[in-house]
Amino acid sequence: MTARCERWLARAAAQHPGKTAVVRGGRRVDYATLHAESERFAAALAGHAALGDGQRCVVFLENSVEAAVGVFGTLRAGGVFSVINPTTKADKLAFVLADCGATVLLTQASLLPVARSAAARAPSVRCIVVVDGDGDGMNGGVIAYRRFLAAADPGRLPLQVGIDTDLAMLVYTSGSTGNPKGVMMTHANVRFAATSITSYLQASHDDVVLSVLPLAFDYGLYQLLMCVKLGATLVLETSFAFPQKVLPLLATERVTAFPLVPTMAALIVQLRNFDPAWAASVRYLTNTAAALPPAHIRRLQDLFPAARVYSMYGMTESKRCTWLPPEELARRPDSVGIAIPGTQAWVADDAGRPLPAGEVGELVVRGGHVMQGYWNNAEATARALRPGRYPWERVLHTGDLFRTDAEGFLYFVGRKDDILKSRGEKVSPKEVENVLYAMHGVREAALVGVPDPVLGHALKALLVVDDPGLDARAVIAHCRAHLEEFMVPRTVEFRESLPKTGTGKIRRSELQAEAEGREAAEA
Repeated sequence: MTARCERWLARAAAQHPGKTAVVRGGRRVDYATLHAESERFAAALAGHAALGDGQRCVVFLENSVEAAVGVFGTLRAGGVFSVINPTTKADKLAFVLADCGATVLLTQASLLPVARSAAARAPSVRCIVVVDGDGDGMNGGVIAYRRFLAAADPGRLPLQVGIDTDLAMLVYTSGSTGNPKGVMMTHANVRFAATSITSYLQASHDDVVLSVLPLAFDYGLYQLLMCVKLGATLVLETSFAFPQKVLPLLATERVTAFPLVPTMAALIVQLRNFDPAWAASVRYLTNTAAALPPAHIRRLQDLFPAARVYSMYGMTESKRCTWLPPEELARRPDSVGIAIPGTQAWVADDAGRPLPAGEVGELVVRGGHVMQGYWNNAEATARALRPGRYPWERVLHTGDLFRTDAEGFLYFVGRKDDILKSRGEKVSPKEVENVLYAMHGVREAALVGVPDPVLGHALKALLVVDDPGLDARAVIAHCRAHLEEFMVPRTVEFRESLPKTGTGKIRRSELQAEAEGREAAEA
């Protein structure tokens, strides 16, 4: 049976043992090798680390072959994996490790100081495995990857370690409270989402996917999961900061699928020397995280004339919610489409009643892709998952505002909460504000997003300070030391006061509206 996700890798290794599974830099790994190393990692987890059924392994790595091994090896051991962005700072990583009760932390030498600091605050962590560690100084709960695997015996692994209703992964996503929330997805959830998405993309084992998206981002993670499910090839890169270093891979690797976020698309369409050879083999482009401007869609179609362009909407809590058939792009370029195959999505009022076309309400989703809830957070789960139309189900209230047209196509209107999108990533204002408040001399702080054609939101910190010597450069440096790069404000504005409610809370929504209105006025 292939119901559990780790079985996808076993099947691909049996059917296509010599086929390239993952390409990273100069390294090419076939399915037989990826499977064998994942089996050995699973055996090491079960043996040396005593990782049991349902226990958690956190993968704190850049996009790499070892990250793929960490994902599938953890599943093979009967565990639950969570991939964390390698730019995450120690405080946030410590929260994640403690929150999920991680047993093992898989990382790399360049991230070891952060990993050590975080693990010291998470008593559940039994060992830190360093993929490029050489064994020297690997002590005190830290072990080199090769040494970790050396004594493992895959032959001792049971043939089956669980069923498809078991938890497969925790994907941590920013929340309006400031602390990340662990989205719980079972093997059945992952299988359903991957099957639905690959069906409308018409993806196949012949695909070669180029992904620069972090595996910590569910959009990036599913590139790996779907490739292995299909027996396709995944080409991994770690950055798109210099597009002209990455785009030639489209030609040299004969890439057929290229997943994008709007910031990537904005860089591509601005290139003056785009080589048509780069686009020759690409069959489809996908976009999510935020809607592409119609002008960017048209330019992408010019640059990739043989490629279908898929506009999509999704959220970590249900992976993908909607997709727009490419043939509809010309008619409704602003739409994010219809519910993905096998699911339903509708616009509802505050009481949960469906709304007619043209009226704005919250998007509600039902289907096998909907999460089980937030790890260790019953209150947030109850807000997101509510009783559906049938007694046995809970449906996902997305917190996002939509409308439909007369033919049922969906259009994103705005977000009900304060979450911002910058560089394709979710940013919790509260999380950034917590860091700002930790800076000496900051009395009041609010983070807003100024609309930006490349970034989505350009983050701006609004501060009231007691220290007149505090300047923008110091504030940004402080944030950069404590936050991932996409969460660092680009600008800082100092004010005498910030608007507040009667209970003393800062009116962030008012400040956000002001930021958007000011940008519109200046434009």
